[in-house]
Amino acid sequence: MIPKLSNAQIAWRAAQDIEDGAYVNLGIGFPEMVARYQPEGREAIFHTENGILNFGEPPAEGTEDWDLINAGKKAVTLKPGAAFFHHADSFAMVRGGHLDVAILGAYQVAENGDLANWSVGAGGVPAVGGAMDLVHGAKRVAVITEHVTKKGEPKLLSRCTLPLTGVACVTRVYTSLAVIDIEGGRFVLREKLPSLSLDALQSLTGGELHVPGPVTDLIVPEL
Repeated sequence: MIPKLSNAQIAWRAAQDIEDGAYVNLGIGFPEMVARYQPEGREAIFHTENGILNFGEPPAEGTEDWDLINAGKKAVTLKPGAAFFHHADSFAMVRGGHLDVAILGAYQVAENGDLANWSVGAGGVPAVGGAMDLVHGAKRVAVITEHVTKKGEPKLLSRCTLPLTGVACVTRVYTSLAVIDIEGGRFVLREKLPSLSLDALQSLTGGELHVPGPVTDLIVPEL
């Protein structure tokens, strides 16, 4: 069995690259975990599409205020200086380029940066939603994901086959096996699990991995 990172470890690794004071939107579900792992001495300002800026940790069970939720309908708390606003103003922030980072999940990522993170049909969602605004409004778009599907098929491909969320929008992918940048229409390998050979990683990747320089060992804490 190939060793891999847990979702928490992937989220931890992605959190290490968020700059102090960055305005950040986290996708619904798995990406929300990134907020738990802000490095000591750094603080991100989290934005949610339904109209809150600078929300905090989930409240203790039984103390939730269900009028105070994020876009994923999960209860949140507020940090000092938090603000509320209409969702139209929230999307004006997104579309106006006022977010530094958006971190999303993915079904597929193409080597040119195309992203597919929604689907239709059985088990799908009814529409692409606000992700299409986020991927073209945020200054930097990162993806966190398993490296392969539950069936063992690559999620990083030469071209996406599912409906696109955005075109040429992703700049970095954090997977359960590696950290990969997208530069010049190519997958550029930056970090990989030390126990995994380059050939083994390539066999699990649908697009070609380019290695222009040293590859750092992907080391994360036990979480």
